[in-house]
Amino acid sequence: MADFLSIEAISASYGKIQAIAGVSLRMEQGSIVALLGGNGAGKTTTLNCISRLVPLTAGRILFQGRPIERMASHDVVAAGISQVPEGREVFREMSVMENLDMGAYGRSDPAGVKQDIERAFDYFPVLKDRIGQKAGTLSGGEQQMLVIARALMARPSLLLLDEPSLGLSPVLVEKIFAIIRRLNADGLSILLVEQNASIALAASRYAYILENGEIAVEGPSDRLRHDDAVRRTYIGS
Repeated sequence: MADFLSIEAISASYGKIQAIAGVSLRMEQGSIVALLGGNGAGKTTTLNCISRLVPLTAGRILFQGRPIERMASHDVVAAGISQVPEGREVFREMSVMENLDMGAYGRSDPAGVKQDIERAFDYFPVLKDRIGQKAGTLSGGEQQMLVIARALMARPSLLLLDEPSLGLSPVLVEKIFAIIRRLNADGLSILLVEQNASIALAASRYAYILENGEIAVEGPSDRLRHDDAVRRTYIGS
């Protein structure tokens, strides 16, 4: 049976700067896979290649057995992949509701959209309390919840999450990761980019560690969590 997502030796550059080189990874449907590494390791570039925001210079990307590396980015969304970008990029002058509506852009099933808005509020009750509030006035944690909820409005089967813990307090990080686990338990596959290796390994089934644009280490997350060399080099404890 084909992998749910298969990335085969992809490379990408920004001008003359090689960002990733020969990156390969696979994930099964229904899993959480972590992509770890320090700043500049190539994590975000890898996600952007999957989303077709950055062109490949080599390699292939197969999603549910279908090649997507030449697709337009909006066709990738239509195929079932949504990305939550790093940095909580909300539409600041729009309300919470308007942000959610933007996530459903291109859909033509009003009843389904309404149902998915209610589902988003079930995952993130605080957003219902802020429904008419401008997104730019939300707290950092609420903005992170909103960008995840907005991505869910496209009804993805694969969610690409880029640094969901960035800039959040430990309490909010735990809350966000509880929601990530719940989304996965409800059937959503998640490719998780994180600098917080410890919490990402605890949440995921399998992990890849990028270093200088290449896969340096991979393996079951539980094994990597307890590998002394991995802990010393990438987790810091």
